[in-house]
Amino acid sequence: MPKNTVVAIVDDDESVREALAALIRSLGYRAVSFAGPQDLLRSRRRRGLACLIVDVQMPGMTGPELHQRLVESGERIPTILITAYPDERMRARALSAGVICCLVKPFDEADLLACLRSALEHPGPPASP
Repeated sequence: MPKNTVVAIVDDDESVREALAALIRSLGYRAVSFAGPQDLLRSRRRRGLACLIVDVQMPGMTGPELHQRLVESGERIPTILITAYPDERMRARALSAGVICCLVKPFDEADLLACLRSALEHPGPPASP
């Protein structure tokens, strides 16, 4: 992948954001972090994102709700959900809504890398103008 590939991390836990950003950089990608969905939605940087890694449970808006909001606005950014509280029904709904992967914290680096590769190889249809 090109070095300018930008992966965004959206998680309300700063330690998770920092650890994931370091991991993403170690894999050769650029990383940007957001403390919550609203921060991402307000950011101009989201237009250049190749992939999102989003926590499921956050104050104000869940990861699946953020994914749905982006899809409804025509922004098809491949999304990987992460959660410490696995829920098979949520996972099934998220995958059927186009989420690439759902990982349970703590997850293995190899699993994240497989999800990233899948997301970056299949970015989905272009956003509508």
